[in-house]
Amino acid sequence: AAWLRPFVKEDEPQAIVTALPLYHILSLTANCLLMMKAGGCNILITNPRDIPGFVKELQKHKFTMFTGVNTLFNALMNHPDFAKIDFSGLKVALGGGMPVQKAVADRWKKLTGCTLIEAYGLSETSPAVTINPLDLKDYNGSIGLPISSTEVILRGDDGKEPPLGSPGEICVRGPQVMKGYWNSPAETAKVLGSDGFLATGDIGAMDEKGYVRIVDRKKDMLLVSGFNVYPNEIEAVVAMLPGVLECAVIGVPDPHSGEVPKLFVVKRDASLTEAGIRKHCEVNLTGYKRPKIIEFRKELPKTNVGKILRRALREEAKI
Repeated sequence: AAWLRPFVKEDEPQAIVTALPLYHILSLTANCLLMMKAGGCNILITNPRDIPGFVKELQKHKFTMFTGVNTLFNALMNHPDFAKIDFSGLKVALGGGMPVQKAVADRWKKLTGCTLIEAYGLSETSPAVTINPLDLKDYNGSIGLPISSTEVILRGDDGKEPPLGSPGEICVRGPQVMKGYWNSPAETAKVLGSDGFLATGDIGAMDEKGYVRIVDRKKDMLLVSGFNVYPNEIEAVVAMLPGVLECAVIGVPDPHSGEVPKLFVVKRDASLTEAGIRKHCEVNLTGYKRPKIIEFRKELPKTNVGKILRRALREEAKI
């Protein structure tokens, strides 16, 4: 609420689009409870997977805020009637739950006139950790700055802080950090240190102004010929291709490199080819980061809130 107050007028009615289920920590706090505090309205979308129905519902309302995940924003923009929605009241568009891709953010700004702001958090932090300034003019690839009363540091595998700009595990300390997992002291001890810092399992980097950028999930990192490779980087590059609707990268075993990147792609344009993807990757990625295997899919596995499940793709690859 403190971050929001300078950017909305108290005498103007607030309405937020709530597409994620209210049992999801982001939706519960950033939508339901925030609107209670602000005296605003939640526009509940009961089936966000029904994109035509979702777009039709949005056409009925003049909303001021919108929260969601990258895949949801992407899916909405690919509906032909999305551009017919009235976005004149939209002041804040917030992406969380998974990285917001530049290709999606740029297109969102072009279609709605509102910058897609990225924030970061997790259930263990109730959920907020960082958020970008709400008056950000353009997408910056960052998850923003720590919120009030919150400390964020990065730690390497040795427990020490890496040099500025270098990747490390994001660790958080603040009043919103959990006391521990219910009746699971052993699991709690794995992530919550005696100094009160929570190890999130996410790899990030911090710049000289304190802005944090997500690199990837620690467990999703690939080791290719001794080099660390992060799926998010590859996915962001591939997503820039106009013919790509969605994509995901996992590591698969390789006798020479240990692991190699495997790319899954859902086409937006039927004319998209493997050769076209490889040519694009040759221009934008160094050799060991380029996908060794490319597989086209009609859809990708997702959670009930729309996040792509790399874990499910890895399990399939083992069969």
